[in-house]
Amino acid sequence: MKIKDFLYFAGFGIKTVLLRGEKPILGTIIVTDQCNLRCKHCSVNNITSVMYSYRQIRAEMEQLYSMGIRILFFCGGETFLWRDGDKTLRDLVIQAKQMGFLIVNVVTNGTFSLELPEADLILLSLDGTREQHNEIRGETYDVILENIRNAPADNICLYMAINQINKSGIRDVCHTAMREKNVRAVSFNFHTPYPDTAELVLSREEKAACCRDIVQMMREGAPVFNLKSAFPYLVDQRFPTPCHQCVVMENGKLSTCGRCIEVEGLCQHCGYFFVAEYTLLFRGNLKIIIEMLQTYLKYV
Repeated sequence: MKIKDFLYFAGFGIKTVLLRGEKPILGTIIVTDQCNLRCKHCSVNNITSVMYSYRQIRAEMEQLYSMGIRILFFCGGETFLWRDGDKTLRDLVIQAKQMGFLIVNVVTNGTFSLELPEADLILLSLDGTREQHNEIRGETYDVILENIRNAPADNICLYMAINQINKSGIRDVCHTAMREKNVRAVSFNFHTPYPDTAELVLSREEKAACCRDIVQMMREGAPVFNLKSAFPYLVDQRFPTPCHQCVVMENGKLSTCGRCIEVEGLCQHCGYFFVAEYTLLFRGNLKIIIEMLQTYLKYV
């Protein structure tokens, strides 16, 4: 991370903590909900299958930038499916950088070529062992590993949603992150139980066991892009929600924190590690502040 970017984020954080501000800093744009997969844990794919236009997405970028957002994510559906004429996802990332966003990340299922060195991070879903991943996402594990190895940059962060199917696969994903030269880090979430996937949710005891596995992998040198100081809050579900510093834009509609905010009662079962980390950070939790500084300076 550049020094000037670090100073910008540090200033934002100090101001937010001292003034108890709720101004957002991180924004996500949904470029399409179209996806080539139908994963068992996903509730938001292929609902409309609309590809939003370049003109619309650019206007949404301008709106988010004017709100003070400087960390931008592009999400789907599957982001690498997005097209508008001769425009591709790469054009969106380049445009966002030119517009002034300081960090531009992309979320993908990894089944397409990862020719996107302009992105700061490509968050790529890998859900456990080969068998566990393929049970959740279809026969895609080997394709994804091949795409990782053929990627032109080391800007990949593995992204695992832990659920009842893959809860024993944490170590395997960490070892993959340690082994593959193009993988910079690995990030975890717990499954958030949308009504149609509630059977995949973990108990408190299972979450605690998973956190112990992650901590052990950290000790063994795994490049984990999560904050262990937040783990007790995640296990006991005692972090504040929603996260006002994060917003999601989809088809011109702005939502605080995420699209799931509209599902009644779901916030109380949130499994997103970043929500716990950011809400605790901006409440002034000293351990979280110190650990986030160390982690972001290392991996971003």
